[in-house]
Amino acid sequence: MANTFKNARALIQTTTTVAYTCPASTVAIVIGCQVANVSAASEEVSVWWTDDSNADAITRLVEDVVIPAKAALAPIAGKLVLEAGDAIYATGQTNNDAEITVSVLEIS
Repeated sequence: MANTFKNARALIQTTTTVAYTCPASTVAIVIGCQVANVSAASEEVSVWWTDDSNADAITRLVEDVVIPAKAALAPIAGKLVLEAGDAIYATGQTNNDAEITVSVLEIS
């Protein structure tokens, strides 16, 4: 089994933004997730994950949370285990005003 640390990032859009998808034949342990507001105004964001083994059931991590200007939010307290096909998504109120970073340990 190979253990690989990886980072994924995305500019959050007003439409669904994919931050990270766990690859096939892999388990990923999310060890960190941060959403940074890079604008000069408050930004409202939502972050959730989908369970590929359960018809892409949605589990919300934060919903419509306001992040002050130039501040950050860690929507995952502790660790989150993702299986192959599971994914983390985000949306914001303004395109490109927030960035999401996900750090994972992939086990394959």
